[in-house]
Amino acid sequence: MNVLMPQLGETVAEGTVAAWHKKQGDTVEKNEVLLDVETDKAATEVPAPVAGVIASVLVPEGKTVDVGTVLAVIESEEAAEAAAASQVSEKGATEDTAGSSGKRASAKRAARKTAKAAKARGRGGKSGRLRLSPVVRRLLAEHGVDANDITGSGRDGRITRKDVLAFVDQRTTAETKPSVPEPVTETAAVKPPAAPTGAAARIPFDRIRRVTAEHMVHSKATSAHVMQAVEVDFSGVDRVRLPKRQDWRSRQGYSLTYLPFIARATCLALRDYPNINSSVDGDALVLHPAVHLCIAVNLNFEGLVAPVIRNADSLTVAGLAHAIHDIGDRARKGKLDPNEYSGGTYTLSNNGSYGTLMTGAIINQPQVAILSVDAIGKRPVVVESPEGDSIAIRPVGILAQSFDHRAVDGAYSAAFLQKVRALLERKDWSDEI
Repeated sequence: MNVLMPQLGETVAEGTVAAWHKKQGDTVEKNEVLLDVETDKAATEVPAPVAGVIASVLVPEGKTVDVGTVLAVIESEEAAEAAAASQVSEKGATEDTAGSSGKRASAKRAARKTAKAAKARGRGGKSGRLRLSPVVRRLLAEHGVDANDITGSGRDGRITRKDVLAFVDQRTTAETKPSVPEPVTETAAVKPPAAPTGAAARIPFDRIRRVTAEHMVHSKATSAHVMQAVEVDFSGVDRVRLPKRQDWRSRQGYSLTYLPFIARATCLALRDYPNINSSVDGDALVLHPAVHLCIAVNLNFEGLVAPVIRNADSLTVAGLAHAIHDIGDRARKGKLDPNEYSGGTYTLSNNGSYGTLMTGAIINQPQVAILSVDAIGKRPVVVESPEGDSIAIRPVGILAQSFDHRAVDGAYSAAFLQKVRALLERKDWSDEI
């Protein structure tokens, strides 16, 4: 059976073979990952359509081909057994029927044994070719670690960043413990020393990093970037969020964070300030009738994507919480459809979990603005009341918007940010959860 370059999205006409996980002669199971394919929008895994043996690999890694191009040919197990049975049958035409049946059974057993051996070779083990991300390669080089010494916890046994750091921590702990000196063996004496931890390492950009870099440079060259920020008191949000967060986590399996509240306030504010929910087309501004909200997702430090929540302005806080968790989880697992990366009209970027104070994010073209959500923490603030000013401890965070000065002016952007802040501080959120 032919393995074809898949159609990864309505507008995608070609794809690049990023990595082969199997080689010619390997045995694969149906739906086992065969190769990785990348486009200018996304990366995805291509599974084997049938179980069998890879008869040929026709497109090498790094090559870009049109949709529908034959990438490999798999000889199915059924076809292999039928061919073996046919050969045995022809040979057995001149032999005793019982002997012929015995030989056919023997041939089938031999074919299965060969297939199992090929399958074992295909899984690679420590002798197989390892697939390492640029981040993992850099960490291995920095700490002088041999990838073959690490057992991967990722999909198909791939080594992740966490695996490397855990191995380094274990090694460091072991080195600090007192131990009885062991006699130097001949093998140990000739073993080459590990690479110095400070050695420089050159890590080629993978396709996702290259595309991200190109988009960022293009955006800075295209849009007149300006950043504005407001400080927001999240006490009103916490009055609803905190009493419900334990029950929410027990029912949903994930935390109820500030992000869906911010997303909801943003969508509501965009109704009053539609020029922010737009894109520049030549010398005109195109206003979008619905808010298709992009959520920036960190792929475990190995890339950044911004999948889209369609018609986000029609969702409540609860609906946005579900949608944000879903696309984030599927993005990190590589399970998103390529079409889920296109058509966004506004973007939220959340760095708050890392304790950042304020971030000037780069606009996600062809949009005209992006909002950065940074750390929200307890701070002393001045509270005004009829009795006078006082100091109180409140949950406070900064929302920073980068906008395209070609599309809107500072006053318009500032008014939008003020609307977002007012909603977060004054809206009754109890009917949104």
